[in-house]
Amino acid sequence: MAKQYLDLVRHILDNGVEADDRTGVGTISTFGYQMRFNLQEGFPLLTTKKVPFKSIISELLWFLRGDNNIRYLVEHKNPIWNDNGFDNYLKRLREEGFEDVLYRDADDNEFSMGIEDLLKDTNKRLMTDPEFEKHYRALQKQYIEDVRTNDEFAEEYGSLGPVYGYQWRHWQKEDGEVDQVAKLIEGLKENPSSRRHIISAWNPAEIDKMALPPCHTLVQFYVAQGRLSAQLYQRSADTMLGVPFNIASYSLMIHIIAREVGLEVGDFVHTLGDAHIYKNHIEGAKIQLEREPYKFPQLVFAKEAEGLSFEELEPEMISVENYQHHPFILFDMAI
Repeated sequence: MAKQYLDLVRHILDNGVEADDRTGVGTISTFGYQMRFNLQEGFPLLTTKKVPFKSIISELLWFLRGDNNIRYLVEHKNPIWNDNGFDNYLKRLREEGFEDVLYRDADDNEFSMGIEDLLKDTNKRLMTDPEFEKHYRALQKQYIEDVRTNDEFAEEYGSLGPVYGYQWRHWQKEDGEVDQVAKLIEGLKENPSSRRHIISAWNPAEIDKMALPPCHTLVQFYVAQGRLSAQLYQRSADTMLGVPFNIASYSLMIHIIAREVGLEVGDFVHTLGDAHIYKNHIEGAKIQLEREPYKFPQLVFAKEAEGLSFEELEPEMISVENYQHHPFILFDMAI
């Protein structure tokens, strides 16, 4: 079971075709792939590189709360959405008529950078222009600090728009909104054999309002023999950086929802649409293929979590035991 992810990586490297992409980095990709993980046999946290599980926990709890502001993540030292939040902030400033962003460096020297310059060919320049990266990251650091410390700024510029968790809990309709998570839990309790246990993040009416359209778009839950399983459809799969997070996140979601409705865990089925490896991730992918995977760890909920609903859980209440892993591999995020 631990080799399933490596089989995916090998499949893309062996069969993928080169493609241009939105980020300008370039990929090799395949279309249509599926993996299955039996959660009774361990928690599928990748072992061929270290995966920051705490970030996965806080992001999922952020989704389940219906939040779309990165402040919660920043407060939990989770950088997953920093790049998208900062990029969205720059676009907002451009829409509001600003031409430059000012900041001060560690020596209190004042600098400015043009917003159009910051938004143009960002990925390529971060990889090839050290001076651009230095100033870009300094501006981003200031943005994150402002989100963390300034209530008014965070409310105005910390939002990512109606992404993931917002759609899960606040799907808009003419006469109000739909809480898909609440409906899921109610349905699992009252009619577990239903084929309608679905949560969707793909809302065509609001895609253009999102900092990033959802990559993992729809998840369906299934109950058999007292066990809860789920299948995720992921339209766009960043194999080296995103997919290990997605596997762990939705496996954790199955555990959390199963606790909520009194079921054991079953399988996590991961169905991928465009499964790709960015060209600047290929060397890291080859390194992982040389590593022998370890046995998956076990998921643990702290005693403090007993009796709490999913909305009351805090990141520190969830952990893994016996997580043996190979060293961390740095993969740059394409934005």
